[in-house]
Amino acid sequence: MKSLLIAVKDAKIHLKDRKAILMMILMPILLTLILGSALKGVMGGGSMPETILGVYSPESNLMTKSIMKSLGENGLTITIEHAESEKQLMDWMEERAVHVGLLFPDGWGSGVEGNRAVIIPISGQETGATVIRRMIETVAQMSQAIENSTATVMAEAATLAAEDDINLEEIQNELTASIEQIVNEQRAYVIEPPKEESVSSMQYYAAAMAAMFLLFNAMAGGKSFHQERRSETLSRLMMTPASVRSILTGKFIGSFLFAWIQFLIFLGATRLLLKVDWGPSILQILFITFFYIFSVAGLAMVVAAFTTNEKMADVIGSMGVQVLALLGGSMLPLSLFPEIMRKIAMATPNSWALTSFISIMEGAPWSTLWLPAAVLLGIGVTAIFISSLRLGRRIA
Repeated sequence: MKSLLIAVKDAKIHLKDRKAILMMILMPILLTLILGSALKGVMGGGSMPETILGVYSPESNLMTKSIMKSLGENGLTITIEHAESEKQLMDWMEERAVHVGLLFPDGWGSGVEGNRAVIIPISGQETGATVIRRMIETVAQMSQAIENSTATVMAEAATLAAEDDINLEEIQNELTASIEQIVNEQRAYVIEPPKEESVSSMQYYAAAMAAMFLLFNAMAGGKSFHQERRSETLSRLMMTPASVRSILTGKFIGSFLFAWIQFLIFLGATRLLLKVDWGPSILQILFITFFYIFSVAGLAMVVAAFTTNEKMADVIGSMGVQVLALLGGSMLPLSLFPEIMRKIAMATPNSWALTSFISIMEGAPWSTLWLPAAVLLGIGVTAIFISSLRLGRRIA
């Protein structure tokens, strides 16, 4: 009960602070609106950017040559790189040396059902892949129309020539009907491997801002501890029957409680005002948020434990939040980072929260959430253990 009273007291102080309300609640909503609207191109929206197309074809035929010529002369910013093997093309894509991969099978364009090329974009290049696919479909259909029409004309002409009775009107009708049939036929020449529906820029930055601004509780919690030391509030608490453990527990619960209030307001505002779809299961969102806030509240105690005054807590907390936000994908999508940076991001708690939010928005099952929940729980427990030892000695 003593810990809860201290926690409620801390939460009330935060809620009465106008600067804290502006920073913790209104700012993330505003940034979500700005970034989600302005950076659609980063998430694969907008006009087609400069695109490097990697192509592998085991054989060369007239249709593939026509396709390559058409793509090279389309007036768009498409650069074509020819791979020597399918493995080389896959290596290029893994290294992000090309933006879109195009695989032609043996005998492509022969009209055999199911004999389709495969187009694979890397993350963030879906627009380029869509444009290239539509161009291939158009050229392939026209090529098939010309080929079938020519065959029809030649067959009809040969038959009529043998009978010495050539009817040009009949040939023209046959040719017109053949062209119309092929051009209007909705045949698929290129397929994309099935994939989960990606999130929009507004969804991504809603999750990113939630993860980043919850981190600011670490800074606020550290500053709160030093403010109470400076104002002698902590000393007066020590004169009460409350133990050191009760005081530390109350400070932790206070940070935890305020972070929950912050997140619930942000969640409601983004759903109602910005129409952000947080996925099919709000319960999954709250589940991951619980463990993330637990880890953030632990980090708040670490800031308090390893800083000596309010100014130092402000500087270290602000720098720490910015570094974690940058590494964790809150500034730019993690898919744009090189491989080494994506591995480093796994050491940040906000990265685990952000990727979990995105997965939930895409319809991830519960089984995929146990690992990030365990990691976030581990971060929180470790932070609480280390900071409690140090703060316990300093308060005593």
